Amino acid sequence: MSVHDQKDASVVLVSFNTRDLLRECISTLQREAGAISYETIVVDNASRDGSADMVAAEFPEVRLVRSDLNLGFAAANNRAFEVSRGRYVVLLNSDAFLRPGALPLSIEHMDANPRAGLAGGRLVGRDGSWQPSARMYPSALNSLLSMSGLSAKFPKSRFLGRVDRTWADPLQPAQVDWVPGAFSIIRRSVLDEIGHFDERFFLYFEEVDLCRRIKAANYEVWYWPDVVVEHIGGESAKTVKTLKLASSGSQIELWKMRAELLYFRKHHGPIGAWSSMLLEKTWYQLRAFRNWQSNLAERSAKVADLERRIATLKQAWRDTQGGRVSPMRPW
Repeated sequence: MSVHDQKDASVVLVSFNTRDLLRECISTLQREAGAISYETIVVDNASRDGSADMVAAEFPEVRLVRSDLNLGFAAANNRAFEVSRGRYVVLLNSDAFLRPGALPLSIEHMDANPRAGLAGGRLVGRDGSWQPSARMYPSALNSLLSMSGLSAKFPKSRFLGRVDRTWADPLQPAQVDWVPGAFSIIRRSVLDEIGHFDERFFLYFEEVDLCRRIKAANYEVWYWPDVVVEHIGGESAKTVKTLKLASSGSQIELWKMRAELLYFRKHHGPIGAWSSMLLEKTWYQLRAFRNWQSNLAERSAKVADLERRIATLKQAWRDTQGGRVSPMRPW
């Protein structure tokens, strides 16, 4: 690739059954890109709603990669990385929309911080409400704080609110452990150095793993609050009708549990994966025991839901052989 062919940014969108949001996402990108030299790459994960045909018909300038198989988030992005030409690779969910100045500002920050390997912005809902945008690595302690509700109950505590850094001023930039994949900007030279996404992660935890590898290579992960991105969240997951969605964030429970076990096994070994599973299982069992104090109808519904969660966790353990292997795609 000659220097004349290189773009400032390659904006990568992975598409799965979100045609109308994808149209809005691309249109917003084109409106807000400013003077940035960029290319847009859409990888369609075998959508059933005509997403790929819409892109081909309405945005012929967009590079469209069609997959006959749902590759998941990690592998689909990797397909785009292979053909991208930008100095930076920008990941943008199809249900995420750039606010004015977001893309130029992110490139300006990266240019000014040569040790920044990856960065994210301030995610907000359609109504402007704050979304978790800069987070700590998963751990047994952080899982316990989240499951127990202590993180939500005491968000301003530096210890109890550590998981999503709810104690921190959201308007202050900071070096962080990881940022969500709804929007992130990655330095291409760093990707070339450490490798792309680990494709064992079908969905969830792939961005945590990438950020961890970037920091292990002595680069920084940053949160920049002046880079604002509107994000809905969970729209693709809602189109998967065969699996149970978690109560928070529309996360597909089985997929999330599989990915969590894969992550803990990779970064904390067999004991780490086993401890993660045991902690979550024990928590559900304790909650089921506590619900015996409820009235019969309420108790029956709550206990049935907790038993289902335990069964799903056991299935995830079997499917991944304790976090050792990734099931065949698509999950």
